[in-house]
Amino acid sequence: MIKKTLRKITPLIGAYHFALAFLGALYYRFPSSKIIVFAVTGTNGKTTTVDLTSRIFKEAGYKVAAFSSVKFEIDGEEEQNLFKMTMPGRGVLQSLLRKAVDRGCQIAVMEVASEGIKQHRHRFIRFSAACFTNLSPEHIEAHKGFENYKKEKGKLFQATKDTHIINIDDENADYFLGFKSTEKIYFSKKEKPSWKGQGKLLHATEIKSTYEGVSFMLENTRFDLQLKGSFNVYNALAAVSFAMIENVNIEIAAKALSKVSVIPGRMEEVVSFPFKIIVDYAVTPTTLEDVYKEIKESFSPKNMIAVLGSCGGGRDKWKRPVMGEIAVKYCDRVIVTNEDPYDEDPEEIIDEVISGTKGKGEKVADRREAIREAVKGAREGDIIIITGKGNEPWLCLKDGKKVPWDDRKIAKEEFEKNVDR
Repeated sequence: MIKKTLRKITPLIGAYHFALAFLGALYYRFPSSKIIVFAVTGTNGKTTTVDLTSRIFKEAGYKVAAFSSVKFEIDGEEEQNLFKMTMPGRGVLQSLLRKAVDRGCQIAVMEVASEGIKQHRHRFIRFSAACFTNLSPEHIEAHKGFENYKKEKGKLFQATKDTHIINIDDENADYFLGFKSTEKIYFSKKEKPSWKGQGKLLHATEIKSTYEGVSFMLENTRFDLQLKGSFNVYNALAAVSFAMIENVNIEIAAKALSKVSVIPGRMEEVVSFPFKIIVDYAVTPTTLEDVYKEIKESFSPKNMIAVLGSCGGGRDKWKRPVMGEIAVKYCDRVIVTNEDPYDEDPEEIIDEVISGTKGKGEKVADRREAIREAVKGAREGDIIIITGKGNEPWLCLKDGKKVPWDDRKIAKEEFEKNVDR
C-alpha cells in the first residue's frame, strides 16, 4: 500500500520541483541566457574545482560569480552558504545568477549535485560547459542505487550541449563520454591515459606531492600549488580545462593557482605546532581514504589521530562501518563522535561506525569533547585529522534544531585551552 502510494506521489513531487525551477527562472528573467555558466559535478572535488576555476578567470581579468557548498561569491563579494546544501532551491540559484548578471559578471561557476538534479534545480539554467570530476558511492539510499545516482549526474550532460570536460582516469568516465557535445576536453594524471585521440587532452606529468603542496607539468608549464594532496591535481586540471574554453593563457592559469593557499575546510591546517590539526570535509569512504593516505605519505606524522563520525542521520547507512574500517587502517588512534544525526539516534550512528573499527575505535559522543580528547592526547610530530564537516556552520540535530558549529574554530579553542606552548 505504501509503495503504491509513493509511486503515485513521486511524479507530483517531480512536477512541483520542475514548476518551482521554471517560476524562479521566469521571475528572474532567465539570467543564464546573459552569462557563461560552467557546471561541476561528481562525488568529490566539486567545491575545490569551482574555487580554482573562479580564481583563474579572475586572474585573467574576468568578472566572476562562483556558487558552491562553501560560499556564494559575486564579483568579489562573498557570503557563506548557510543552506547546508550544494544547490539551494526555490529560485535561489536563479536569484544569484540575476545578481551576477546585474553586476556585470561574465562567467558563473557552480556545483551541481545529484540531489539538486533530481529536484530539477538545474532546469532553465543554460550551461556552456559541464565537468565530471569522479564518481563513487554516495547518496545511494536516496537514489535507490548507484546506477540511479550516476544517471542523475548524467542528466546534466544531457542538458549541456556545448562542452563536456571529463576525468578519463575515473572508472565511470565512459558513461559520461557517451553524451553528445560540440567539444570534449579530457584530463588525466595517469602515466598512460586511456585517451583515444579525440578532443583535447590535458595530461599532468612529473607530479610531486609534499607537505608544502603539489606540483606538476602541463603543456611545458609548471604548476606549483600550495594546496596539499595529489588529488588536487585533478581539481586543477578541471579548472584549467574551463580556462581553455575561453582561451585563457596557461601561464595565467598557473599563476592564479599558485596563489591559492587554502580551500575552506578542505585539508585545512588550523594548528601547526607542536603538532598539526587538519580539518577536512571527507564524507565518503573514497575521500576519507585519500585524505588519510595523503597525510601519511606526504606529512610523515609520528602518529595520526582521527576524529570522525558518519555523514548525517537517515542516509548512506552502509558506509558507516566502512568509514570506521578505513580510519583504523591508517590512524593510530580513532575517536568516533557525533556528526549531524538529524532525527536518528546519534548513539546508534556512532556504534555503527565503531563496528567497523574491530574494537579499536573510541566512542566520545560530544563532538567538542572528542576534539578535546584528541588534542590532549597529541604529542609533538603527531597529526590530528578531523573529518566530516569541514567548514560547515551547523550541527544538525533532532526536530530541525541547528547548533552553530565550526570544526576549525572548536579545534583552535581546544588547542588554546589545553596545550602549553
